[in-house]
Amino acid sequence: MAAGFLYDFVLERLPELWLRTGEHLMLTGVSTGAAIILGVPLGILASRVARLRGPLLGATGILQTIPSLAMLAILLAVTGKIGVLPAIIALILYSLLPIMRNTLTGIQGVSPASLEAARGIGMTNRQQLWMIKIPLALPVIVAGIRTAAVTGVGIATLSAFIGAGGLGQFINRGLALANNDLVLLGAIPAALLALIVDFSIATMLWSVQPRKHRHLSPRRRAALRGLAFSFPFLIGIGGAIAYVSGSAFGPLSPSGLSNGDRGPKPVVIASKNFTEQFILGELMAQLIEEKTGLAVLRRFNLGGTMICHGALVNGEIDMYAEYTGTGLTAVLKKPVLSNPDKALNIVAREYRQRFDVEWLKPFGFNNTYAITVRQEDARLHGWEKISDLTAVASSLRAGFTSEFAERSDGYPGLVKTYGLHFGKVRDLDPSLMYEGLVREEVDLICAFATDGRIAAYRLKPLVDDLHFFPPYHAAPVIRGQTLRAHPEIRQVLAQLSGLLDDTTMQRLNYEVDAEKRTPREVAREFLKFHNLLNDDQ
Repeated sequence: MAAGFLYDFVLERLPELWLRTGEHLMLTGVSTGAAIILGVPLGILASRVARLRGPLLGATGILQTIPSLAMLAILLAVTGKIGVLPAIIALILYSLLPIMRNTLTGIQGVSPASLEAARGIGMTNRQQLWMIKIPLALPVIVAGIRTAAVTGVGIATLSAFIGAGGLGQFINRGLALANNDLVLLGAIPAALLALIVDFSIATMLWSVQPRKHRHLSPRRRAALRGLAFSFPFLIGIGGAIAYVSGSAFGPLSPSGLSNGDRGPKPVVIASKNFTEQFILGELMAQLIEEKTGLAVLRRFNLGGTMICHGALVNGEIDMYAEYTGTGLTAVLKKPVLSNPDKALNIVAREYRQRFDVEWLKPFGFNNTYAITVRQEDARLHGWEKISDLTAVASSLRAGFTSEFAERSDGYPGLVKTYGLHFGKVRDLDPSLMYEGLVREEVDLICAFATDGRIAAYRLKPLVDDLHFFPPYHAAPVIRGQTLRAHPEIRQVLAQLSGLLDDTTMQRLNYEVDAEKRTPREVAREFLKFHNLLNDDQ
């Protein structure tokens, strides 16, 4: 990025950057503090009770080996919650091992001569612990805390994948939109934050080691110690202020701008983790704000289908855009249907009965999966339909989203219907999937039919000649409780019904993916064109 553009970009996003930094510090600070409260006593206990030493270190060691995203997914399932709670629990569990192990190591490293001298002057075991062992072990204990805190800053970026916020939200959003500027907006502050946290804790440790500054006068040593201890305190206060004042801006959109209207209970609109979902989320949010005056809280880029659906059923969000085929096969576990009206009727009835969730009128487009190859490969090999791949499937490299790789209306069903067994299947992020095909790192992908990059990158969707894929008509899904409280939302969102055909949706996606415009401005321009927003907005 040019310096001027970088400045404008950061300035535009400054309110949200301030908020996300506060969220990141909150996640790291709360989890590290809780880990200290748990880890130090456990380390002391392990040093005094030998039979507990192995089980405690083994249990925390096992936790440390679990991949971060896997841990978040497990806790998401266990707690049944998205957002802060599973993220903080995961960070606490990851911080326990270095703190507990360093506490144990530090206490065990106290010289026998020092302990013998303590016993010689009549100190009890408790006095030896607090007056000899812990003071002498403090540098090692603080080193463990330092490791845990810095690691926590890094792992906290992954918390955005389950809706916990933080600087990882920029990274997550940037990956979904293939926008390196957003990735850097999250990655660079996170790296700087890790360095600041590391430096502040190191400064605290230095200040309590007399030999490091014995050449200074007592007054200067006291002043230095006060400054060193105030530094992390000020960081924590700054993070708290950022978190509270950032939230005070009101609900934030992906552009980082406040909605301004702060109702006591805003309507929470979520989205999955790809471009089309961001645009649909913005269309719904802006129309509700314009026509009802209700405050809207955007929780975009929340994750895949089951995360969004779980959040909806649990009441953590109020609505998002879903697809009939996805609801039918992935959520309800029903067999594939080719009739779009029948599919819509089934999901509408089942969602209402099982989840108290309503399907509103569809937007008007069908974003079905499309097995897609490069145009030059299709011409060279004469590929027109999916069946043409059967003979050569074992030599092809496929790039699929993680959902498609597991869902019955995805690769497993494709194997059963077409007999396709690709030589290699890679799980790719929805945005990286297209890049992988263009760069010839994979030979085919499960593209979305309305994605603008199909035309932009000169790709060719193959005909689903065996009619495997069900219809995927997009529509708002909303909690029944929310709709009963605000029945006007149904009529407001009905104005979008029929406005978005496949071609229109593909064009809007192209504006974001290829032209690098924000979902917010693309949605606003579309609504203004159809006279659904005032021109002065």
